[in-house]
Amino acid sequence: MNEMTKPLLEMQNVSKEYNGNPVLKDVNFTLKEGEVLGLVGENGAGKSTLMNILFGMDVIQQTGGYGGKVLIDGQEVKFTSPLDALKAGIGMVHQEFSLLPGFTAAENILLNREPENKSVLSLVFGKRANTIDRKTLQKKAIEAITKLGVSLDPDMLVSEMPVGHKQFTEISREISKSSIRLLVLDEPTAVLSEKEAEMLLKAIRNLSAQGIAVIFITHRLQEILDVCNKVVVMRDGRIISELEAAKTSISEMARLMVGREVGGGSVRTDDIKPLAEEVVLSVKNLWVDMPGETVKNFTIDVHQGEFLGIGGLAGQGKIGIPNGIMGLYPAGGEVKLNGKPIELNNPRACLDSSLAFVSEDRRGVGLLLDESLEWNIAFPAMQIQNKFLKQYLGGLIKWRDQGAIEKITKKYIDQLQIKCTSSKQRAKELSGGNQQKICLAKSFALEPKLLFVSEPTRGIDIGAKALVLQALREYNRKHGVTIVMISSELEELRQCCDRIAIVTDGAVSGILPATAPSEDFGILMVGKTSKEAK
Repeated sequence: MNEMTKPLLEMQNVSKEYNGNPVLKDVNFTLKEGEVLGLVGENGAGKSTLMNILFGMDVIQQTGGYGGKVLIDGQEVKFTSPLDALKAGIGMVHQEFSLLPGFTAAENILLNREPENKSVLSLVFGKRANTIDRKTLQKKAIEAITKLGVSLDPDMLVSEMPVGHKQFTEISREISKSSIRLLVLDEPTAVLSEKEAEMLLKAIRNLSAQGIAVIFITHRLQEILDVCNKVVVMRDGRIISELEAAKTSISEMARLMVGREVGGGSVRTDDIKPLAEEVVLSVKNLWVDMPGETVKNFTIDVHQGEFLGIGGLAGQGKIGIPNGIMGLYPAGGEVKLNGKPIELNNPRACLDSSLAFVSEDRRGVGLLLDESLEWNIAFPAMQIQNKFLKQYLGGLIKWRDQGAIEKITKKYIDQLQIKCTSSKQRAKELSGGNQQKICLAKSFALEPKLLFVSEPTRGIDIGAKALVLQALREYNRKHGVTIVMISSELEELRQCCDRIAIVTDGAVSGILPATAPSEDFGILMVGKTSKEAK
């Protein structure tokens, strides 16, 4: 093989174990300059571990390194930190953001690489006396944003950005590095609206045309077909198949990922049940001040035992509704549960009223990342409801009931098919989708009267998605728990819900039965209100 035909990246027989458990087994693939490779697989298939090896993440070194070889331009490399990978021209944008909230987009894009002005004092005090060259910083940030080809204000503070703009800032930071040759994008569109996702796919094509290779990890399989040259499918730590994107299909990729046929409509097995007369949750004129998801005047009645869906385009306020009611962002208006007022801006009051919430922000809100799965699932019920506690001396002394904690954790590990080494494993060691299942289990353990679930399948692979939706459906039907599910995926809502409310500009634009045609929901999403209120 001559120098010209050597691939940019080559992985040879890469393997990895955690505590004696193999998570990668004999992985081989190559990537050429400017090539876009789609990396797909169920949560826990090994995708993130493989990218952690490529990027020299500390967790790999701290757990005994890896087997096999990583080659750049035909030469073996051994990255011991992300700095080594960056020097070799590899950039990575992780699922969870790493931005400084009080800084602008431009400042974050050039963070730790700020252009400097020297002064007379610099001769005496060295680099410490240099000042930031703001003009050049702004110019370089705009160059990176232009290279990406997205709409982003370089002067906007990260704390004030909608989530899509944060994602663009992360990616712009990576491509602002002049040596960048390979960019790894881990679920970059999971938090984006449809329009923003289209912009990002166009940006990936632009980067490819400039000779920058891209490894694109996503559960949205249509995006793989839209933007990738080839697809690598992983399952249980192995590469199952390598396909040409132009010659495969969503159904083939899904089948290879999960090892079985995956039907799009497999979740819904029952008819929509009639609406009960009793109203369990009544919301009137709710407003919520959540950046990027402001709620302005939301009114709805949720009936006993129903499965209500709330949908709408990104940034229209649907995410703000449960966050406001549960006291995570400033809110006003009137909320009643079974006719009794719920105090807003007080999370404990909501939990004491038997409301529960599975947040879309599983790492920031949903999990105790450094604690075990047992502690994550049992702790809220222990703290709020005195469950899983042994009481002595008439309740004067309380001690945790380890047997009951282990039993409830095992129940949900089995029911939700959570991939873990044991119930003692720390939450941060699980893949994103399995972390989401822990959040679900934690809420089930509270046995709430009403459960809010926000984006429950975000970042969850196609096989686990049906399982999570089925668990919610059974929880609603078998246990009679009222569920309000907020989701960006209309088809997901139509599979699960009895009614679906569409939110536009912070308020309800209409409510339709889940069996209504997709185009009727589409009309509501673009702001055409429906006269139908139930």
